[in-house]
Amino acid sequence: MRVLRYTALFCSFFFFGSELIAQSAKADRWIAKKLPEIITEHRALVSLPNVPSRPEDMDRNAEWLRDAFEKRGFKFDILATETIPVLFAESAVDADLPTVLFYFHYDGQPVDPTAWDQDSPFVPVLKHQDEAGKWQMLEWEKTTGTIDPDWRIFGRSAADDKGPIMMFLSAVDFLRETGGKPAFNVKVIMDGEEESGSSGLLSTLEQHRERYAADHLIIMDGPAHPSNRPTLTFGCRGITGATLTVYGPRLAQHSGHFGNYAPNPVFRMAQLLATMKDEAGRVLIDGFYEGVEWDAETAAIMAAVPDDAREINDRLGVAVPEAVGRNYQESLQYPSLNIRGLTSGWTGEQTRTIVPDRAVAEIGIRLVVETDGERQLKLLRRHIEAQGYYLTDRDPTDDERQEHPKIAAFVSRKPVRAFRTELDSPTGKWLRQALEDAFGQAPVNIRTMGGTVPVTPMIEGLGVPAVIVPMVNMDNNQHSPNENLRLGNLVTGIKTCLAILSTPIP
Repeated sequence: MRVLRYTALFCSFFFFGSELIAQSAKADRWIAKKLPEIITEHRALVSLPNVPSRPEDMDRNAEWLRDAFEKRGFKFDILATETIPVLFAESAVDADLPTVLFYFHYDGQPVDPTAWDQDSPFVPVLKHQDEAGKWQMLEWEKTTGTIDPDWRIFGRSAADDKGPIMMFLSAVDFLRETGGKPAFNVKVIMDGEEESGSSGLLSTLEQHRERYAADHLIIMDGPAHPSNRPTLTFGCRGITGATLTVYGPRLAQHSGHFGNYAPNPVFRMAQLLATMKDEAGRVLIDGFYEGVEWDAETAAIMAAVPDDAREINDRLGVAVPEAVGRNYQESLQYPSLNIRGLTSGWTGEQTRTIVPDRAVAEIGIRLVVETDGERQLKLLRRHIEAQGYYLTDRDPTDDERQEHPKIAAFVSRKPVRAFRTELDSPTGKWLRQALEDAFGQAPVNIRTMGGTVPVTPMIEGLGVPAVIVPMVNMDNNQHSPNENLRLGNLVTGIKTCLAILSTPIP
């Protein structure tokens, strides 16, 4: 009986794998035929301005997306919030099947049109790169002929995050046109404020908890690995921080009259910050890395990510990176301490001969699953006090100035937690197998990415395992002028969405 059971199990996987191979070839032919239509629809979506400071523009995006999802058989609702609406779509396949919730966002970063190399960020253009490495415009009619995968569509949100929305819709089109259907029940959330913290979405969690309920959550956002291989990201770092102000004299003083007498807050700040890290970049605050560890198998997974250390260093313009981890991926598994801004006095043409009254450091802390944000802030605060500082949360009073030789203000921000789903979790195994079957090689598995997604509270609130599926090109100029989507990534993204939608969940 055991032999028969194993044989049946093997045959079922073999048969399904063969089905996926056949479907992949069929999908290639379908995409090649439909790509001009897909590009045209993507162009129309990118043409809609989507900066949340103009709610009327966001409403037009919502209506466009309503039409796009409803014509593909989805039930669609626009959920009102105090700010920008949340869009929700649903396609029920079978009540006995699992449910997967897909997350996208339909807002974009603010734009400065003068910084773009085109008439408007919301008039998308098609470009190719010439032999000199410069981007040259192409006529849209070129997409009706042979399409170069390295051509790019330039426009705000072409990649982040309207590209993934179009990839998903195109995969649904393939299933509908070929008589297929998703292998599970599908729910879709489209966030209208991801770029500014997702406050509207998070405010709906209590009211719509049952509606959002799912067995798995897939976040369709972010760039794939630079190799452009299919990528799975199993977590992200959290974030917190503080504004640290070190005080000198009550007012900035003449450096001739009071140099060598009035304590200079810039030197004091520099001395204080120097106690927080060693020359190799490792944090010296007691307990900062406590609890962060992994086994040999996890280390091997991180080492297998095809990062090119020399290319990374060349891109950054550094000779030697900090020595927190043994490689780039390991460095992201630790909490980080960063100075993201430092100000005091005046510079350039405004330089003055003074002893400044204060020095201000903006401190950023990236969190990992093992590190609690409030605890990290307490460790930082305790370290500063151990250097002899009296801490307040405001400018000091005259009495405090006379009583304490070293004074600083410490104002912290509410932490956003990290999240991580284990690679060998049911969600991880399902997605890894789906992409390996579809592309003939294992995906790039990122244990934790460096950035922070604002929907971590949603992941925690729904209690659902989450994985990020990043599909756009790494060099897409996300959040910057000249944002773009590589057409090769558009095609690979459609196939990635199709592989996920077509693969049954064990």
